Amino acid sequence: MLKNKNSSAIVAVKDLDRARAFYSDVLGLNLADTANEGMLGYRTGNTWLTVYQSAFAGTNQANAVSWDVGVELDDIVAALKAKGVAFEHYDEMPREGDVHLCGTMRMAWFKDPDGNILHLVGQTGAA
Repeated sequence: MLKNKNSSAIVAVKDLDRARAFYSDVLGLNLADTANEGMLGYRTGNTWLTVYQSAFAGTNQANAVSWDVGVELDDIVAALKAKGVAFEHYDEMPREGDVHLCGTMRMAWFKDPDGNILHLVGQTGAA
């Protein structure tokens, strides 16, 4: 039923202007849809990331969005860090700098201004 359908992420935020600055300026996403009041739509790869205003913003304590960035992980982490993004460190996982290691996967986590956890995934041997 859904196996050949794209999925997308939806993230709750308190302040749309602050979210627009973060997702557009810091993450470099292109704002593609502002037709619905209280919502921002970003194209990301072949899917959408929808950011919407909600009183429940920042209450999720698990990953809200994940990007498979392949061999670009280290470059993306460095670019985001240069823009002031602080990366999460989880002591239960080995890591090199801000990148956690788990088998063949390399991962980094950071939060948006509302505390939503965003996740980057790459592979071992990434440049």
